[in-house]
This record gives sequence, structure tokens and C-alpha cells, in this order.
Amino acid sequence: MPMPVVEIYTKDVCPYCVKAKALLGQLGVVYTEIQLSREPARMTELQARRPQARTVPQIFIDGVGIGGCDDLYALFEAGKLKAMLGV
Repeated sequence: MPMPVVEIYTKDVCPYCVKAKALLGQLGVVYTEIQLSREPARMTELQARRPQARTVPQIFIDGVGIGGCDDLYALFEAGKLKAMLGV
């Protein structure tokens, strides 16, 4: 089974972004980081993909928005994240 496409929208100096990326890294997940501090125009893209998003990180797995850092950890603690990521 191929690994899902994981994307994470982040900003500089964001402890929640660091924490989310650390968990993904710990699980060996390859992800694409969209750094909004460096590419602010991509905020429009994020808002189109997930209109209710007001904070970063915002994480997408195979194009489906799962939310932010707390949501990522909740999925991990519930035992659902590894299945979603195929790890």
C-alpha cells in the first residue's frame, strides 16, 4: 500500500507546528511542509481547502483536513493515526 500524501501548513516560531512535525517524523512519515511565513500567498489556498482553519498547523492526509496538532495527537492516542498513515 502506498504511503498517503501528508501536507502540513506551518508558520515560523510555532511550537504546535514543531510538535506536530516531531510526531510525524517519529512515525517515519514523509510530509510536505507549506511554510506560510515564507509563502503568505498560500494562506488563500489553505482557507479554500479548510475554511474553518484559524490556526496552524493544519494537517492534510490524502487531501483530507484532519485539523491541527491537538487533533493529530488525539488520533495518535486513539490508535487511529498509524492506520491512516499506513505505518
